[in-house]
Amino acid sequence: MSKISIIYHSLYGHTKKVSEYVHTGAKSVSGIQADILTVEEASSMLPELEKYNGFIFGSPTYMGSVSAEFKKFMEKTSRIWSQQTWKNKLAGGFSNSGSLSGDKFNALMQLVTFAAQHSMLWVPLGILNESLESDKIPGSYSLLNRTGSSLGATAQSDSLPPEETPKIGDLKTAQLYGERFAQLALRWTP
Repeated sequence: MSKISIIYHSLYGHTKKVSEYVHTGAKSVSGIQADILTVEEASSMLPELEKYNGFIFGSPTYMGSVSAEFKKFMEKTSRIWSQQTWKNKLAGGFSNSGSLSGDKFNALMQLVTFAAQHSMLWVPLGILNESLESDKIPGSYSLLNRTGSSLGATAQSDSLPPEETPKIGDLKTAQLYGERFAQLALRWTP
């Protein structure tokens, strides 16, 4: 059994919705225990996080960066960093913003750097982007990895309520990423 946790922050509900799809994908893999925690919950149980084999971090992108709440969580892990207790655990990440780009790449790079400082091993998205010319799925909102990300899953919320967005292609991409991460966690867990 491999244990992974999705740790996320969401202010308006969009990133929470993405995290739920990541969680659905992860827990669909036999032999995986996948838990979902807000950064507030994770911050209150830092010593217990050592029991996990990997983490998928999720944050909205605000002003080209992870959210302030997610950054607080990162900073609270400094004692864990100094002891390197997350060394060789798997890490991954996802981000959401209102616009198509929204500088989500910068937010993902912050998550990659955070994981690297903890000596973790990063799991990239592993899903090629489908183009509009694809005969598999009509309509750009239905396409997998339509933003062309490679570091992690990204989603666009169109600045609409979370009941309407992110669209299905972004959510399906997040679900497939959770599944991929879980499959690799099984391979990586002794």
